[in-house]
Amino acid sequence: MNRPFVELMSERERQNVSRLVADYSPVQSIPEIWSIAAQKFGQLPALHAPHLKPEVKLSYAELHRLIQQFAVGLQVLGVQTGDRISLFSDNSPRWFIADQGMMTAGAANAVRSSQADREELLFILQNSGSIGLVVEDLATFQKLQGRLLDLPLRFALLLTDETAPEVPGLKILNFTQLMELGTQQTLQPSNLTPAALATLIYTSGTTGRPKGVMLTHSNLLHQVNTFGAVVQPHPGDRALSILPTWHAYERSVEYYLLSQGCTQIYTSIRTIKKDLKDYRPHYMVSVPRIWESVYEGVQKQFREQPAKKQQLIQFCLAMSHNYIQAKRLWQNLDLLHQDPSLPEKLLAGLKALIFYPLHRFGETLVYKKVRTAVTGGEFRQAISGGGSLARHLDEFFEIIGVDVLVGYGLTETSPVTNVRRPWKNLRGSSGPPMPATEIRIVDPETRKSVPQGKKGLVLIRGPQVMQGYYQNPEATQKAIDSEGWFDSGDLGWITRGNDLVLTGRAKDTIVLTNGENIEPQPIEDACIRSPYIDQMMLVGQDQKVLGALIVPNLEALKVWALAQNLNLDLPEAPLPPHSPITTLDSKPVQDLIRQELNREIQNRPGYRIDDRIGPFRLILEPFSMENGLLTQTLKIRRNVVMDRYQGMINEMFEA
Repeated sequence: MNRPFVELMSERERQNVSRLVADYSPVQSIPEIWSIAAQKFGQLPALHAPHLKPEVKLSYAELHRLIQQFAVGLQVLGVQTGDRISLFSDNSPRWFIADQGMMTAGAANAVRSSQADREELLFILQNSGSIGLVVEDLATFQKLQGRLLDLPLRFALLLTDETAPEVPGLKILNFTQLMELGTQQTLQPSNLTPAALATLIYTSGTTGRPKGVMLTHSNLLHQVNTFGAVVQPHPGDRALSILPTWHAYERSVEYYLLSQGCTQIYTSIRTIKKDLKDYRPHYMVSVPRIWESVYEGVQKQFREQPAKKQQLIQFCLAMSHNYIQAKRLWQNLDLLHQDPSLPEKLLAGLKALIFYPLHRFGETLVYKKVRTAVTGGEFRQAISGGGSLARHLDEFFEIIGVDVLVGYGLTETSPVTNVRRPWKNLRGSSGPPMPATEIRIVDPETRKSVPQGKKGLVLIRGPQVMQGYYQNPEATQKAIDSEGWFDSGDLGWITRGNDLVLTGRAKDTIVLTNGENIEPQPIEDACIRSPYIDQMMLVGQDQKVLGALIVPNLEALKVWALAQNLNLDLPEAPLPPHSPITTLDSKPVQDLIRQELNREIQNRPGYRIDDRIGPFRLILEPFSMENGLLTQTLKIRRNVVMDRYQGMINEMFEA
């Protein structure tokens, strides 16, 4: 095992890594993993796509063979070590075969969703200097076709078996045709080094042209070789895949889980609830929005119960809240009360003993059924990234016994830099650093280190930090200083136990006219606890008070209106933006939302008077990937929302 990794692991983490089924520390590149995995796991299922027609299930031996065959096909087409190939596709077994086939042939890939904007895809093709293009299907190819002959492409490949079109000057093959080429000769070794470029992952480009993040094989191998410090799967364990496979977060954890013999099962937003029940996964890589959706679904089920049963459920949750709070303090895992005194710990331990029987009552009556319904009953851990998990979600899943390990990282850091451990799951934090990873908190202005516990800008240094931005030395120099520290752009602080606590994005900070700096994310997380608020985004830069754009939960509002004997003709969502819905402007609805905002904000730990929300507007169009208001990891694209609703925001503060 790489010596620097071992030296910076705790004894427990070192023991966990030593228990892993397969050790990949000697390998030089990601593709070398699959020949070792094929030998160790042979006929165990590696990839399972139950919703494809026909259904696809590949063993480790089959997967390795197909990867090599794809690589040979590329070599027959003239691909050489160091070439770049663009891969525009979404989750599927063929995506994985193409991804690793390219690397096996010695090429690096530039990856993006097939659903991305046409101009963005064309920019990536041109900027990356790709000599080949691999697309999800014929429709994706046709979206780009009109401009392809202007680029130095040698070939294009479809990942489907659709008939490849004939385009003069460009060789086009479908998947089966390429695989047939892969039988014509033997694989030529690519002799990749750890420093070789593995992939280009382009940032979303929300603030200008997207930048190509250069990740090397060494960057990605750091994740594979150290993630055993967090979770230790067994061969045959099942992992549910829902995030975009081309995204750094899903991709790196996927490489790790597959390196240990897990079966990856492909799911989607439409099928995830059924797949959780049908396939009973042990692991899932997720983002906070997925857990918000699960929580909302459970709360909906609770609200549909008879009144007396609802009261019993709420009693159980309240007693379990007391138990969890006391247990956290006893175990020194209370973020708001670090290092309690011995009398405080003893009192907390006594409270935990008192409330434990009531918590067990809730477990028997409610939580076990909920856990089985939402996870299938064999769940071990979810690794959640792409944003912080709201406190009420963290607590709810702790109460019902679903272990969510929140992590942190960026595309530029391959991406995981921090993640909670199962044995030290400090709720509200993003956990301690990964092995061989350093986190430093500095003053955003002076760039000098701040004392432990004080908020500042998060800097990162470690083997997973990118090589740089492709063909963009100025942006690289701005992001990584001469000592190798990467500027994350995030604000946070470090606990005494070395856990990272994020408080928001430096560029998302809202500055009011009184000079107060407001981090929107924690306030938004608090407000969406309300059953009547589905999504929300704070606004108010250079204003006297905060404002909010709110997507209400129409279903919950309808139930409330019925209970209040209000005859409100509430609409069906989703509706186009700016739809004239006067019902939502009615005084009862406005008063309800105002009451919910006031309660949730004032109950938030660390509440300040400047956190209060002044004007707000209810909008009927949910933030989604389809309308461009959410990123692929389901985070709000704040600048896009601002642009779309700028008129409404201006009117809000002028009223």
